[in-house]
Amino acid sequence: MKILAIDDQKLVLIPLESRLAELGYEVLTETNALKGMEVYDSFQPDLVIVDMNMPTVSGMEIVQHIRRDKKDDTPIMILSGNTDDKMITKGFDLGVNDYMKKPLSLNEVCARVKRLIGVPKTTTIATTHTVMIQQRCVGVVIPCYNEAERLLSTEFTDFIDRNSGYHLCFVNDGSTDATLEVLHNLQNGREDFITVYDCEQNGGKAEAVRLGMLHMAQQDDLDYIGFLDADLSTDLADFDDLVSTIEGSDFKIVSGSRISRMGANITKESARKIISLTINLIIRNILSMNFKDTQCGAKIFHKDVINLAFDQKFITKWLFDVEIFMRMRRHFGLDKARAMMCEKPLKRWIHADGSKLSMKDSIKIIGQLGQIAWSYRGKNKALATIEAKVVI
Repeated sequence: MKILAIDDQKLVLIPLESRLAELGYEVLTETNALKGMEVYDSFQPDLVIVDMNMPTVSGMEIVQHIRRDKKDDTPIMILSGNTDDKMITKGFDLGVNDYMKKPLSLNEVCARVKRLIGVPKTTTIATTHTVMIQQRCVGVVIPCYNEAERLLSTEFTDFIDRNSGYHLCFVNDGSTDATLEVLHNLQNGREDFITVYDCEQNGGKAEAVRLGMLHMAQQDDLDYIGFLDADLSTDLADFDDLVSTIEGSDFKIVSGSRISRMGANITKESARKIISLTINLIIRNILSMNFKDTQCGAKIFHKDVINLAFDQKFITKWLFDVEIFMRMRRHFGLDKARAMMCEKPLKRWIHADGSKLSMKDSIKIIGQLGQIAWSYRGKNKALATIEAKVVI
């Protein structure tokens, strides 16, 4: 039994193809919808699985091609994040056999495939662990400097094994321990979901994140790209909440916030907490934005602002988050920038032993804030002057 699956996001197709192949189906996948229509004619599948929202050619056009142009009654299953009732109704009017809304369980998809076309005689016992097919694909940049011990945890691999649509990019920032070897071991067998970006020399967290974000921005099938600390002081489940926030809104940046709230597990050393509160007060005055925690190491970005935020090198080592917000403000203006960014309180954040930022570094940050204020103030004044001349 043959299945053709068409979706512009490769991260969705890979686990789908793998699970269906385990069940004994012959599976062909295609990320290009036009090529998918050509393959349909030659492959003659017993079932077509197609996404609805794709560039150039939509899933609905593929359905029309099969039903109206080819006058074929081959079963068609839609897997889509499009929940518009009119679209769903139109699909069934054209002869779609099943319409499943993302996110959804891969186990459910397989059960419905069996219902539509049966089970191959050569089927084997497939794995039944739950894998979620998401309606969006996300890149996560994780800067690493001498993190060999912490990276031995299976939290990263367990997460991507359970959640399709995630691609992790580990940036080795010139580590002097076994970090690079550990990263390649993590990547082994998961090359479609894990990238290792190696920097031969240590350039600091800001540069590691910047290079990783720009590298991931070259991936066509990613909707959002963010970064996360390797110590998992913010875990991947909480990061997924940030993704849910940005995909259900018009925000371009959603930043995690470690400010304590009822029901959250937020812990921090008392001395660090006092210094952080002082620094955050200064930052709010510089930005003229009411961000309570700009320095949280968990942020997610809409892909279309990646170049704006990361194209140029940062002038400070630790405060690149503040510079990102300053760049957004400089480009869009204060009011629009405020409307494009938000903070999302974290359910969990725990200060991890071995973090690279020392108490001495925290004190140096105050001087770096002055450097940022001076540097970006001049640029903002120049921009304001230009805008005033245009208005006149």
